[in-house]
Amino acid sequence: MKYAVVVEEGPTSFGAHVPDLPGCIAAGESREEVIQLIQEAIEFHIGGLKASGAEIPAASSSVEFVHVAA
Repeated sequence: MKYAVVVEEGPTSFGAHVPDLPGCIAAGESREEVIQLIQEAIEFHIGGLKASGAEIPAASSSVEFVHVAA
């Protein structure tokens, strides 16, 4: 499955979350680290859903970039 991930850069770290998996988040010192950690978090999150018999949410979010005059 392929999920959209939102990555945000903070003053000293990066954060990531998955809109289709509420509560699935990660933080790291670099973009590369947070991508690796969010992938692991997604796998762990889905594993927990399976173990509890919960439905695994379909990947329905997408990402678009919109250009605006600034």
